[in-house]
Amino acid sequence: IVIDRREAYIGFLRGNRIEPISGVTSMVPGKQRKGGQSSARFQRLRLIAINEFYKKVGDRASDIFLAEKDFFERFKGVLIGGPTPTKEEFEAGAYLHHELQKRIIGLFDVAYTNETGLAELVENAADALKDLDIIKEKNVMNRFLQELVKDDGAASYGEESVRKNLEIGAVDTLILSEKLRRARLRLACPTDDYTEERTIIIEPGKHIRDLDFGTCPNDGASLYVAEEADIIDELTALADQSSTTVKIISDDFEEGSMLYNAFGGIAAILRYRTGY
Repeated sequence: IVIDRREAYIGFLRGNRIEPISGVTSMVPGKQRKGGQSSARFQRLRLIAINEFYKKVGDRASDIFLAEKDFFERFKGVLIGGPTPTKEEFEAGAYLHHELQKRIIGLFDVAYTNETGLAELVENAADALKDLDIIKEKNVMNRFLQELVKDDGAASYGEESVRKNLEIGAVDTLILSEKLRRARLRLACPTDDYTEERTIIIEPGKHIRDLDFGTCPNDGASLYVAEEADIIDELTALADQSSTTVKIISDDFEEGSMLYNAFGGIAAILRYRTGY
């Protein structure tokens, strides 16, 4: 929401795309009173008009946001932009529906309160949005760590263990470090039907198909790469087969670094305990 005392504009931020939805124009008079009105009466009428405008914007925003499909699951928060003191008055007056009011992420200065202002708001709120992502990532990692330390905890880590749990549909949430630089390969023998799967670390400056993968155990022919995929893509595709949630975690915070350094960058919260 971008707002000053002349107008307001409401929109959605979906991923990196800004979707303008609705503008609201105010009837608030300027600061200069017309002849024949006392200063006190003019200011009183002006404050009433400001309050009515804030209510109109709050009602419009509430109608738009609460009508969003799967609101409680998908709606992450509200950004409010505008000059001081307008945005502060709008927040403090609780003009939004209470479910939106408690989801206010922050207030940000913007020069425009039209569609251009929405883009400016998103740009100025970049740090807050990044912090919001980190909070969500922290929550995922904390859930994993809590399960891990329980005697009957439903958690696993390491590629082999997590892969086996994915294959039997036991993973609720797959947790992958964005720092993973590995490839999943299907190696094949050129002279018979022997194949095997192998995960390798992707080293900078080296091409996978130039590497030596050993020989076929049947006839000694050199194995070649029949298929290759980034391990994040490959594990995500495996997770999709059992409607598993996938979370990609940065290393911009302590638990994110721990995922990569202590758990190999691959972990899972399970639907139930398994032997893996």
